[in-house]
Amino acid sequence: MDRNTILAIVLSAIVIIAGSFVQMTFFPPEPATQETVSQIEEPVQIDENNQISANVDPSTVLAPVGDNPSAEPFVIENEVVEITFEPEGGTISSVKLKEHLSDGKASEFIFKDSWDTNPYMLYVGADKNNAINAVFSHSETQTADGSITQVTFSRDFQTDDGREMRIEKIFAVPNTDEYAIQLAVRITSLDGSPLSIGSNDSLYSIAFGPQVGPEFESISSNYDYRMVYELRRSGGNKHGIRYSDGLYVADHDLSWMALTGKYFVYIGGPTEEGIIRSFEATNETFDSGVTQKNYLYIVRNATDSSAVTDVYTFYMGPQNKGDLSRYDVKGNNSFGLEDQGYTKVMDTGWLTWLENILKWCLNILYKIIPNYGVAIILLTIIIKILLHPLSKRSQESTAKMGALSPRIEEIRNKYPDNPEAQNAAMAKLYKEEGINPMGSCLPMLIQFPILIAFYGLLNKNIELRGAMFIPGWINDLSIPETIFTLPFNIPFLGNQVHLLPILYTFSMIFSMKITQSSSSVASGQQGMMKFMTYGMPIIFFFILYNAPSGLLLYWSVMNAITIGTQIYVNKKKGSVYKKEEEEKERSLREKKARSKRNKRK
Repeated sequence: MDRNTILAIVLSAIVIIAGSFVQMTFFPPEPATQETVSQIEEPVQIDENNQISANVDPSTVLAPVGDNPSAEPFVIENEVVEITFEPEGGTISSVKLKEHLSDGKASEFIFKDSWDTNPYMLYVGADKNNAINAVFSHSETQTADGSITQVTFSRDFQTDDGREMRIEKIFAVPNTDEYAIQLAVRITSLDGSPLSIGSNDSLYSIAFGPQVGPEFESISSNYDYRMVYELRRSGGNKHGIRYSDGLYVADHDLSWMALTGKYFVYIGGPTEEGIIRSFEATNETFDSGVTQKNYLYIVRNATDSSAVTDVYTFYMGPQNKGDLSRYDVKGNNSFGLEDQGYTKVMDTGWLTWLENILKWCLNILYKIIPNYGVAIILLTIIIKILLHPLSKRSQESTAKMGALSPRIEEIRNKYPDNPEAQNAAMAKLYKEEGINPMGSCLPMLIQFPILIAFYGLLNKNIELRGAMFIPGWINDLSIPETIFTLPFNIPFLGNQVHLLPILYTFSMIFSMKITQSSSSVASGQQGMMKFMTYGMPIIFFFILYNAPSGLLLYWSVMNAITIGTQIYVNKKKGSVYKKEEEEKERSLREKKARSKRNKRK
């Protein structure tokens, strides 16, 4: 296997790896199965009297005491969220994000069907079918300093053996610009007996679901996704979870579990260590309604005590470092929390540092010209300037190869039927002239880390959500632009026609063509050059067809700059190199002529 073949294989592998990285980072397949550590209990039923009955221990049967209070929903809001509370179950049915709009209205954070159970429902023990969904009485109070609104849901219950207990759910909503809330679950035995309402190893479960908004039709549309992560107390690293038959159970101690979308994230966990039996997650897909549902559960340990009060913190808002990081500093949030590690949910791996640098630069440019499309173009120019020393050397090498065309043609004529001799002579010529025929590919390969970092930035940067560049065409840089929709699907592409991927592909091919001179390349390398010129752009056309338009804008502008500078170098430097080659040819002819004259003498 010769060196050129090996090089072709290596470059092809780089393309495949880059595409696979993009695919696995933002569109991972359904996780592989693994053994779970527990099983969901047998289903139970709730009768018309709101009483739990099934094949469970009689001590888990709870019946609400007294008449039902009003079930009328009510709203509590602060500067950034509007939360709708439901007395039935003491839950939250809606969270609207005021500063993040969808179709001109506040985005709905909780995406659910009308028949779905509301988030923050309590369940008896670990039984996900055993909801404590009686109507709770409620009251609203303010903390002494007026910084927090407290919503208290309360209801007394009785077991079938006559024991009574009170369940209270106290929500704390900051009256500022915070997205996190806290929930205190207080269960008190009114007769002093132990709180054995659940199974032997769990007292209750609290749930969030079914999905993080905003509303979507398909989880794969517009590069959308939903992923569940966990942060372990030991090590402090974020990990993706793996389902088995749609269920995941973590029996290790976690700081929190998170459900992330493209821009928004739910994060939930207890403020106290050692009280949680397990964190659990379920994953189901459907043909209609909410097509993917991800419920998260926190299961509380059983206790012999007659009263417990457990406090949980829940973040429901944008994946924005400024909003998430305030829970790492005690004085920056209403609850006095610190070192929560919420920003780790935004980590994308080994290029997070580069992504953060690009984001910082992009935001600086946006402050100068408040258009993210223009900011992307300016940042592209800056990146091109930084890469100029490498690009210049490559472009000059290409121009020099063009000037060598007569000598290359002479080699081909000298060895027309001997490719090996031809390649050896060409390699010797390149070495003498200090030319690397594959050097023009190096700048493009170095751009891969920047491209991938840009991909991550544009795919989840909340500031770019809804950012318009050109009205009527590129209305949102964070999603693909669409010029029209076909009445049928094209394999691998769908039914939406995007113009930017087409422009990018042609600009890429043109850029590669003017930086590669097939007439100046050894015959053994021409196949590789054709692959680089046509194969790579076509591969990336399919990989990036549904990419955010901001990413394709970046690469198309980069190609346009490359084309312009290469044309300039070919024209200016090429003429210089051509004169040098002509001078060498003239000197060589004169030397041959003198040699012939000397022989005649």
